[in-house]
Amino acid sequence: MNNPFLHTPIDYLKGVGPNRSKLFKKELKIFTYQDLLSFFPYRYVDKTKYHKIDEINNTKSEIQLIGKIVDLYESGSPRKRRLIAKLKDDTGFIELVWFKSHKWIKESLILNKNYIIYGKPNMFNGIYNIPHPELELYKKENLKYRSSLDPVYPSTENLIKRGITNKVIRDIVKELLLKTKSKFVESLPKYIIKEYKLLDKNSAIINIHLPKSNQFLSKAIKRLKFEELFYLQLQLIKKNISRKEKIKGFRFKKVGNTFNSFYNNHLNFSLTNAQKRVLKEIRRDLGSNAQMNRLLQGDVGSGKTIIAFMTTLIAIDNNFQACIMAPTEILSVQHYNNFKEICKLLNISIQILTGSTKALEKRKIYDELENGELQILIGTHALIQDKVKFKNLGIAIIDEQHKFGVAQRSKLWKKNTLPPHILIMTATPIPRTLAMSVYGDLDISVIDELPPGRKNIITVHRKENSRLKVIHFLREEISKGRQAYIVYPLIKESEKMDYKDLLDGYDSLSRDFPLPEYQISMVHGKMKPEDKDYEMERFISGTTNILVSTTVIEVGVDIPNASVMIIESAERFGLSQLHQLRGRVGRGTHKSYCILMSGNKTTNDSKIRINTMVKSNDGFEIAEKDLEIRGPGNLMGTQQSGIIPLKIANLVSDKNMISTIRDYVKKILATDQNLTKKENTTILNTYKHLNKNNNIWNYIS
Repeated sequence: MNNPFLHTPIDYLKGVGPNRSKLFKKELKIFTYQDLLSFFPYRYVDKTKYHKIDEINNTKSEIQLIGKIVDLYESGSPRKRRLIAKLKDDTGFIELVWFKSHKWIKESLILNKNYIIYGKPNMFNGIYNIPHPELELYKKENLKYRSSLDPVYPSTENLIKRGITNKVIRDIVKELLLKTKSKFVESLPKYIIKEYKLLDKNSAIINIHLPKSNQFLSKAIKRLKFEELFYLQLQLIKKNISRKEKIKGFRFKKVGNTFNSFYNNHLNFSLTNAQKRVLKEIRRDLGSNAQMNRLLQGDVGSGKTIIAFMTTLIAIDNNFQACIMAPTEILSVQHYNNFKEICKLLNISIQILTGSTKALEKRKIYDELENGELQILIGTHALIQDKVKFKNLGIAIIDEQHKFGVAQRSKLWKKNTLPPHILIMTATPIPRTLAMSVYGDLDISVIDELPPGRKNIITVHRKENSRLKVIHFLREEISKGRQAYIVYPLIKESEKMDYKDLLDGYDSLSRDFPLPEYQISMVHGKMKPEDKDYEMERFISGTTNILVSTTVIEVGVDIPNASVMIIESAERFGLSQLHQLRGRVGRGTHKSYCILMSGNKTTNDSKIRINTMVKSNDGFEIAEKDLEIRGPGNLMGTQQSGIIPLKIANLVSDKNMISTIRDYVKKILATDQNLTKKENTTILNTYKHLNKNNNIWNYIS
């Protein structure tokens, strides 16, 4: 809607004024005419039918009447005064009643004129009346913009209290449509409108607010969703292209001896076809002049870590340093332990830096990083401290990126004169819709194949009354030499209660699995790092049979001998967290199990989550379900800036449209990257306008 008139402050619109203007700004974030026109209804009431007064006793819902007000008077005591209007049509009379705003309503009503009345009939003393009806004069000029489907707009309690009803908003929108004379600048070119059979901009805006029919409403919604998603994808894809052109990265010219030595002599298993494909995509990025900014998705156990390690070897072969940043100390230590022996064989210098690294070791790491002796550094967010200075950081790999805020991630950029290549990894599969939108400006690689021999985990749901059977099953597994995790929830709002749950659970298990026959370890966030490491080490070495834990073991812990995961109070976990926890087992050759324990009463959402886990081991399928249940805002979490505040499109229900539009935008840009062709002038003008006015699509991080 690139029309200067639409940037007029809402204060200047007839029917708004200073008081209402303040409320519109505070409650609805409506500041300009354009904001009001983009404030779309969320449902519609069918007003095609008109009732006669003598039909009222046959209906219980809102009705619409046409009649004349033939009498008007006040009744009741001074404290309970009410205004009553007598409405007449050719079948009878009905009373219209107002309990407040008497003076204003009384002055505005005209006797013996036809009105359209809308409201819900109410019976009082055996007689029907309509309290606080909506009404408007039956005039030809009103009928011009009168819709058969009446829009209902989002509202707040404060607006309703202050007398800003749905009718008030509707009338103000109508006033604006009259004022603009429905002259909206077209924002899509003719060839797109023709190809996708879309309404023109004028018809779409009028019919979203005042639809002529259900058919026109559907067409208006389709047109406006298309436009919103088109410019979202255009912004994302152009941002990606622009970054590759503007942000130069280090060019890794070769895959050298270190990489080849590892691949040919030390890799003791075959990469899956998906891993090979992803490695090629990364190698292609690293060989270009542009900075790599790639998101690597892979389900739990799909083999992302080995890809990350091989990527660091390409950097080393090109005389650059590499770092891997993980969200927890446990995961950092695990990465370090996985890599240190092979690094020794390859003559690579590798170190780990976390919050618990001793001061003397830290100083040595800082020195070796700066002079270039240290080639690979693994660690937690300790890597982004100002003291950490690399000689020539070529690639930064961020594991489980959703655990870090945007500001934390960006600090890695500032470790060099040129930004390092960035590889972001996640074992939490991102639904395709979100990947195309929230992460749409990144290149995305997916490992969609599990290594051979990786078995599906048998998942079952058990309630409290089955606990004895679960304990018996656990004893059987331990007698076979297996180990088990038992995880308790930890939610910030109720840490004390959760902590107690964990301790109670540990005490109860100690009675069911007594010393010396059984050994139990416990790990939680309140422990000192050294105590936590000691207990984890006991479990890793097989000294303890059971690890009782909070969700600190959610990400990355790899114990091939652990075959049982019991999740207590499973109804309190989100789907992706349940899937992550389940992924801690099934890493060896043994048949593995995940037991979801819940109370006897669960909410409907909890039942859906638990049933989804029981039915599926596919992380991408689970992620789609999670998006469907929770919506994009909750799914992404508070640490992600970049949830897109779409006005009319929906990332869940419009996923097919998003996919179609994304491919279409790529096709347009492939032949006209700068949108200089004559047929794309409209697209270019709208795109420039959106960027200039810092519109919604600039929120994407």
